[in-house]
Amino acid sequence: MLRQIGALPYRIAAGGVAEVMLITSRDTGRWVVPKGNPMAGLAGHEAAALEAWEEAGLRGFACAAPLGDYAYTKRQRRGPVAARVALYPLAVTAQAADWPERRERDTRWFSLPDAAKAVAEPDLSALIAGFRPPPAPSGVVERMVPAVRTGIRRRIPMLGWFQSLLPQQGRFFDQFEAHAATLVAGADALATLLHETAAGDVPAQVARIVALEHQADDITRDVLQDVRRVFVTPFDRSAIIELIGVMDDAIDQMNQTARSITLYGFAEFESQMRDMAGIIVEAARITAEAIPLLRSINKNGDRLTELTTRLIRIEGKADDIHEDGLRALFAKRQGEPMAFIVGREIYSHLERVVDRFEDVANEIQGLVIDHA
Repeated sequence: MLRQIGALPYRIAAGGVAEVMLITSRDTGRWVVPKGNPMAGLAGHEAAALEAWEEAGLRGFACAAPLGDYAYTKRQRRGPVAARVALYPLAVTAQAADWPERRERDTRWFSLPDAAKAVAEPDLSALIAGFRPPPAPSGVVERMVPAVRTGIRRRIPMLGWFQSLLPQQGRFFDQFEAHAATLVAGADALATLLHETAAGDVPAQVARIVALEHQADDITRDVLQDVRRVFVTPFDRSAIIELIGVMDDAIDQMNQTARSITLYGFAEFESQMRDMAGIIVEAARITAEAIPLLRSINKNGDRLTELTTRLIRIEGKADDIHEDGLRALFAKRQGEPMAFIVGREIYSHLERVVDRFEDVANEIQGLVIDHA
């Protein structure tokens, strides 16, 4: 079987809805994703990112852990060949005005449902459809205090009157989702810092991360205040505190990474550092998908398990990248102990960011287990 790599280019459009870019095949004109054969000297996600550039003019942050794979039949002169494509998410930051295959293909942004319908391969369609479905809008019913309180009020009218004077369920879900948005923006700023920023632009990206970290701190304080003052919470108070705590730890670590880069005047980022930034972008995206699903844990338990499993899996990939990066850094900086020490510290901060996202996955999975 022919092994190939492919990119799933995506962006978050207005309103928080995810879109993916498809391109037309040169031989049949059908809608496909950028893909090609593995390239010597390039990791799978690097080759996928290069295919996205050559076939669609896209630049962005590729995740080193594939989303999954799909099978299709590739047409060749000697006859059809069975192929399997490892698909890597690519967070798109820009599309060039010109690129190598611009005159050979059409490109178009699709909503997830439309993209899933447009491609012919069933496995690819399933991967796109399940990538990040927009969360269903929460209705009034989901925000209401559990129905059991109504029964208590009927039985004990005085208790019902007393409860009506107390703060109710709070804004926990809105606060979690707002914090998740800061994680996505912070991950994007960190990846931009490591991938694209010229030395003179470092302060601007660092300032962006610092501002987002302050926003996240404000949200965290609001959550902790609500935990103390509300009468009924959507789930256990300690679980709320733990979840917002590990989410806040993730952006705190992004902030620490950015500040260390500034402190040491670090400007030469190794490829493994950029790969870890790509993992962080993907981890933030998964978190932003998972958090709204907590509004209905029982209904969304299976999907939450899938997402947390992927978070844990890409954390393992980040560990491998971290070890490879340290080995390469040691070999490169022999005779430069301070340069090695500084580079190792940047790697350590990046690893801690990913570790905090694994903590988020563990907290979410704990909620799924508790509410199953």
